Amino acid sequence: MTSQYIIQFFTEAITLALMLSLPPLMLGLVVGVVIAIFQTVTQINEQTLVIVPKMVAIIAGLLLFGGWMLNQMVSYTVGVFNTIPNIPG
Repeated sequence: MTSQYIIQFFTEAITLALMLSLPPLMLGLVVGVVIAIFQTVTQINEQTLVIVPKMVAIIAGLLLFGGWMLNQMVSYTVGVFNTIPNIPG
């Protein structure tokens, strides 16, 4: 197993992890900024006003992008298992 193979393997794994975490995190960020602007304008400082919409947005994002995320994970896992016999010694 060469160092180049290990670097490529972990680079693909980290890239996939970042790519899969981006949609829910971005939805949470956008909703959080919108709610923060709303709180600033109305001077309402209620913490639950931020948490509940963020949770709903993240769950909606997971439901919306869940199929795509699962397909990406499955294809990566199948690719890893298919390359195991070809790992350079």
